[in-house]
Amino acid sequence: MKTLYISDLDGTLLNSEQSTSKTTNSIINTLISQGMMFTYATARSYSTASKVTKGLFIELPVIVYNGTFIVNGTNGQILQSHSFSRHQAVTILSELIEGGIYPIVYSIIDGNETFSYIPELMSYEQNIFIQTRRGDKRERAVTDIQALFDGEIFYFTCIDKAVRLGSYFDKYKDIYRCIYQSDIYTGEQWLEIMPEGATKGKAVKELAKMTGCDEIVAFGDSINDYEMMDTADKAYAPQNADKRIKHFSDGIIGSNNDDGVAKFLLEHFK
Repeated sequence: MKTLYISDLDGTLLNSEQSTSKTTNSIINTLISQGMMFTYATARSYSTASKVTKGLFIELPVIVYNGTFIVNGTNGQILQSHSFSRHQAVTILSELIEGGIYPIVYSIIDGNETFSYIPELMSYEQNIFIQTRRGDKRERAVTDIQALFDGEIFYFTCIDKAVRLGSYFDKYKDIYRCIYQSDIYTGEQWLEIMPEGATKGKAVKELAKMTGCDEIVAFGDSINDYEMMDTADKAYAPQNADKRIKHFSDGIIGSNNDDGVAKFLLEHFK
């Protein structure tokens, strides 16, 4: 039986310093060299995910943007993607702007992956996030609202107060794929809006087909990991996971700061 092991990053494989530890890197790289099929599924882009996992040698495709893309694990080439229709993108963005919400807009422009925003109209919380992305080749600061509508839009990120974002989650949750949760590092409220077919669960199924796997073992800590873990044959949550995720997992492993995933794999991979 061929087993695909797949882990969430933040709060699961990554420690609180937002990186994979030397111990995790050593264990997983050794097991991969012995034939283990391992990859990750994350809300991050490939650009930021590859930086925080730079000590891992992952050759399988990886899932990014919460299942919106499946990309080559070594160079980030897009293998499978989901985007909004033009009508959907324009409608969502127009409604958000009308309500005074100016999201970070992820799109493909002239073949390049970008995230666009208007610095002067950003929320305080979004500005903090943007500071962590300085120097990212995808960054596209614009001055004209119309420029936010450019390209093939595939993802919206809103970071603001819950009182401002909650109504939009209620509005879109049954139409699109929405994730509404607090950031595990800062506690800020996030609303992420994706095309309907973009979920980690569906992406994991596609990845299993790509790799010819018979069994999926998944690791996750947060509510955005639910579909992935529900899809998997076995699912495990680290000690630090959201209690809702712990409730339906097959077992609790060590925390993300104790190399829980890597130590589980070392004990169970044969």
